Amino acid sequence: MRAVEAGLVITLLLGGLFSPATAEAQQAAKIARIGFLTNNPAATPHLQEAFRQGLRDLGYVEGRHVVIEYRDAEGKPERLPALAAELVALKVNVIFAPSTVAALAAKQATRTLPIVSVAIPVTSGLVSSLARPGGNVTGLSFFSPELVGKCLEQLKQAVPGASRVAVLWQPGTVGERTGEDMLKGADGAARALGLRLQFLEARGPEDFDRAFSEMAKARAGALTVLPSNMFISERRRLVELAARKRLPAVYPYREFVDAGGLMSYGLDVADVYRRAATYVDRILKGAKPGELPVEQPTKFELVINLKTATALGLTIPRSVLGRADHVVE
Repeated sequence: MRAVEAGLVITLLLGGLFSPATAEAQQAAKIARIGFLTNNPAATPHLQEAFRQGLRDLGYVEGRHVVIEYRDAEGKPERLPALAAELVALKVNVIFAPSTVAALAAKQATRTLPIVSVAIPVTSGLVSSLARPGGNVTGLSFFSPELVGKCLEQLKQAVPGASRVAVLWQPGTVGERTGEDMLKGADGAARALGLRLQFLEARGPEDFDRAFSEMAKARAGALTVLPSNMFISERRRLVELAARKRLPAVYPYREFVDAGGLMSYGLDVADVYRRAATYVDRILKGAKPGELPVEQPTKFELVINLKTATALGLTIPRSVLGRADHVVE
């Protein structure tokens, strides 16, 4: 009995010595690693914070429950594949890739690690269908080709005298097929509204001055800016150029209006980033991305900046102001 008792004492002592380390190791093992892959988060810190807030709302504390590995292409999308490969090598649990190009780079780097995005047109090839993505990518979609036509419609109603509208777009930002659908949708909507469009490419900020110079030469009476992460990063410069050329403009994100743009029509992007955290949460709890339906946009908001309208000498019709979700005065 004495030998047995001595053995029990030793076992208890050893357990007391090693249990703290074991508990610490178990706690460390529970910390999830999230890869954050994007093109230029430094230009949109509020969106990065919105995603983190979404995680906090779900009870995640950075450093205790999750660690976020940030990879920033710094405005150079050609760097995204290498950065995605780095995250895969780190064996993160899930990759959050907000843009289509970032999600495509992540999908090229891995077919197994779950990927959550917030820009998922079916035509990009990221998912098989919105209802059943079927692969390792899921998330939310805050853009559709039809949105371009809706923006033109809002612009025409706010600025009835506009007949020639410049369309600024960035090739490759939403995938080739989606980009084609977007331009075709804009052309069709313009014909129905009696507008003539002038399409202008801007692959980078260095193309802005040339594009706006061409708008002036063609005597464009208004401007619409198509969705692009690069554009939202450069929103202050675009708004400034539009003001300098005295061009009424409609943008796809409210951030442009907050920066002084005339009007926007689209989703609340910060809210979309917050909701993306729910997808990350479900995946960390065992859900398969291929079985999580892509959330589609259901409500778009119209935001108008009356101060900018006054500076441009415009009087926004009451019918348009009455439909606005937010009016900046």
